[in-house]
Amino acid sequence: MLQQLDSRFPLRYSFMGLCAFGALLALFSVVAFGVGWLVLLACLFLVGVGVHDLRQTRHAVLRNYPVIGHMRFLFEYIRPEMRQYFIESDSEALPFSRAQRSLVYQRAKGEPDNRPFGTQLDVGQQGYEWVNHSMAPTQLTTHDFRVWIGGTPEQPSASVEPCTQPYHASVFNISALSFGSLSANAIMALNKGAMMGGFAHDTGEGSISQHHRVHGGDLIWEIGSGYFGCRHEDGSFNEERFSANASDPQVKLIELKLSQGAKPGHGGILPGPKVTEEIAAARGVPVGQDCISPSSHSAFSTPVEMMHFIASLRRLSGGKPTGFKLCIGHPWEWFAIVKAMLETGITPDFIVVDGAEGGTGAAPVEFTDHVGAPLQEGLLLVHNTLVGVNLRSRVSIGAAGKVVSAFDMVRLMALGADWCNAGRGFMMALGCIQAQSCHTGKCPTGVTTQDPVRQQALVVPDKAERVRNFHRSTLHALKELVQAAGLNHPQEVSAHHIVRRLTDTEVRLLSNLIMQVEPGALLDSLDKLPTVFRYYWPLASAHSFRANGVVGAVGAAIGAAIGAANDAATARSVDIPLPV
Repeated sequence: MLQQLDSRFPLRYSFMGLCAFGALLALFSVVAFGVGWLVLLACLFLVGVGVHDLRQTRHAVLRNYPVIGHMRFLFEYIRPEMRQYFIESDSEALPFSRAQRSLVYQRAKGEPDNRPFGTQLDVGQQGYEWVNHSMAPTQLTTHDFRVWIGGTPEQPSASVEPCTQPYHASVFNISALSFGSLSANAIMALNKGAMMGGFAHDTGEGSISQHHRVHGGDLIWEIGSGYFGCRHEDGSFNEERFSANASDPQVKLIELKLSQGAKPGHGGILPGPKVTEEIAAARGVPVGQDCISPSSHSAFSTPVEMMHFIASLRRLSGGKPTGFKLCIGHPWEWFAIVKAMLETGITPDFIVVDGAEGGTGAAPVEFTDHVGAPLQEGLLLVHNTLVGVNLRSRVSIGAAGKVVSAFDMVRLMALGADWCNAGRGFMMALGCIQAQSCHTGKCPTGVTTQDPVRQQALVVPDKAERVRNFHRSTLHALKELVQAAGLNHPQEVSAHHIVRRLTDTEVRLLSNLIMQVEPGALLDSLDKLPTVFRYYWPLASAHSFRANGVVGAVGAAIGAAIGAANDAATARSVDIPLPV
């Protein structure tokens, strides 16, 4: 009988049927007793939803399960929150675990960040790392660690047209976060926090908005391929507009963006409806028209031209430190830039290496997951290349990519960084809960939305204090790590201080596991250098980003390796050259 009933009126329609039955009972109650109007209206509404579900053609689930099928979409919608709050462990979530987020929240609020009852990490797990401590720890008077960028007042950089306004930067700064991606209140809170804490705030490629100027915090002006804030109407670079903005005393560094970790090699577009008057004014584009960021620069097309462009930016800014940001891709392109430095004598004052694991805005999934070198590999390649051509002392290196703790900073400095930038860490200090709805305009905390009502949730004075607290507490923790290692400054940290577990019974110093190049080694024979230099350095040219005969050279190298392996009857594996 049930089978016959199900064939005539499938059970999946039963909830809609109950709604219809409820509507009939409610109608009887209204007619007989004059009560039940609300129940009647609710049941009629649900019946109407069911009829709509049966007639629509977009969702198969709703056609088969009218009314009740909406529960599936509801549960799917709240799944991230349910998992975050009730299911996931403190250390398993990505991109940031609950433990990492809690650390930021505690430090931002000025709450104690000590943890009782020992570590929650598995110290026997492969990849676990720690800092070796000293039996003679140091005692430092301050946690306000700083580095000079662009030489020093006493000793300018040796670059052609050198920097004349070197900047004494904090070792921990705010990474590139554009107005437009972030709300006006978020930008103001970040900049006020930077002003209060004495550190720098990167504008992102969205240029300098009126909100960046309210509190006067130090700015790193990032210039992308769209040349926002310094462009002609056709999108080309405008020297006059650049000079006008760059001469502002609030601007401390000029950063040319070549690529970013979230989507390296990919341009971007801000749809016209999102280009408000405020965004248009900051970027120098028409209101209501699509705002395009090309995938490459129009101001230069070769590494040598890029070096001359950097020199002109430094000159037009009045001698302010000028550098560039990139996520490492083809090694020969990076090597070509270095060869251009050697040929022209022009060196950037700094380079910011962005890891592929970074990114504060939305990006195509394939780019987020599978394009660009992770920070460790990119940072090692940049640091070692500069060491290998004797230019490391002239170029400071910043690192950005999932930095939230003092250990993150120590580790990156051990790999070659002079300072670190954080984007998502400071967003969490503002109150970001990792809802991952940044691209929807519906950020629940008002950090990444242009909705004026949602923005009001972010109170600038309160969040600015949290930004300062997070910076100060992280540097205080950094000071304690440096003291424990018996050092006097984070720049003294090296790969010899970090230990990594390989197996249950084997650990190694990080210095024994990573690539390290001797000073000047790239200017001599390449025979004893790591694979990436031996294969790709000869292919790089200062006059082109393209490799010289890359297909033939790499193909011949791989063929030779395979032939040698076959000849030796050991062809179980072939050492094909990889980026690092």
